[in-house]
Amino acid sequence: MKRFLLCMPEELVVADDLGGAYRLQYMLRGMQPTCAAADPFASDRLYCGTDGQGLWVSDDGGDHWTSLQDGIPDGTITSVFVSPSRRNGRFGVVYAGTELSSVYVSEDGGSRWTECGDIRSLSSYAKWSFPPKPETHNVRTIAEDAARGGLYVAIEAGALIRMRDSGGEWIDTEPGHPLDAHALITHPKRPNRVHAACSDGVAVPGRSVLASLDGGNTWAPDSDGLEHRYLFGMAVDSHDPDILLVSASEDARAAYDHSAAHSVIYRKQGSRPWRKVQRGLPPAQGTMVANLAADPAEPGVFYALNNRGLYRSADSGITWNAMELEWKEEYIRQQPHRRHRSALLVLNKDSGGSR
Repeated sequence: MKRFLLCMPEELVVADDLGGAYRLQYMLRGMQPTCAAADPFASDRLYCGTDGQGLWVSDDGGDHWTSLQDGIPDGTITSVFVSPSRRNGRFGVVYAGTELSSVYVSEDGGSRWTECGDIRSLSSYAKWSFPPKPETHNVRTIAEDAARGGLYVAIEAGALIRMRDSGGEWIDTEPGHPLDAHALITHPKRPNRVHAACSDGVAVPGRSVLASLDGGNTWAPDSDGLEHRYLFGMAVDSHDPDILLVSASEDARAAYDHSAAHSVIYRKQGSRPWRKVQRGLPPAQGTMVANLAADPAEPGVFYALNNRGLYRSADSGITWNAMELEWKEEYIRQQPHRRHRSALLVLNKDSGGSR
């Protein structure tokens, strides 16, 4: 059975695909879920971050949730990531990013947390700023360096910082590196490669997708074929590292404001240019920018979550079908900051748990 976690306005939607019908549970009501992650080593262990209510954990695949209140002083969790390669006993090593920007790490399933290095000592720190709340900035997303086990961390906005190994020091951003990456994608079959889906292309055409083949030391544009310059979501096929999808709009207003929404999805295979995909998706006009996720088990299967619903592709993103979930009116007209801080997590759940 497939299970989906949808971080929606004021609630976490847990949706089970029962083979054509869907069972929905509404969790964390009255909160704003912002991010979610699954522990690859602990069956049914899930994490969900919220805007102002801290980090939450589930040990039954999302049916029940408990607050992890100790160890992270910041209540706004903007990203959560569980290492696919590092564990300590039962649990995978989990990282949580916050507003203002800090990264916390736990090696015991969230019971104890420590700050991961001193981000505030970086020389670029004073320049970081999130435009809608310029006095703040946040850890937008965290990814793992598949070659070394270190971290890539995108700061919203102003930097992409790195840590070469799990216990090292932060490496500051440099000229030419991503400034406002909304998504970072790595793949175990392509060590040292990382892609960033950015808003950088709005100010500097060609820099909407940036790619590094040397572990983040140098970056080059990989935007050929993109007609929209503001990128939000990104996903790579779980089995084929050369198939990627991005969601895009012309600018932030078209991405998040339902009254001006206009967004599309692009697909890329190997060294070919990006190509827009439309068949089976809702009209671009009125559609907010989508969260994207690859199925963790099925090759060629992707999912897209936007203000109009949840969509599935079984042919590597070429064509799509709407999944017939009950859909609330407030999802369609959600506020810009709610769409900006949204997330999609795809799980395989059976009698033995989630993976």
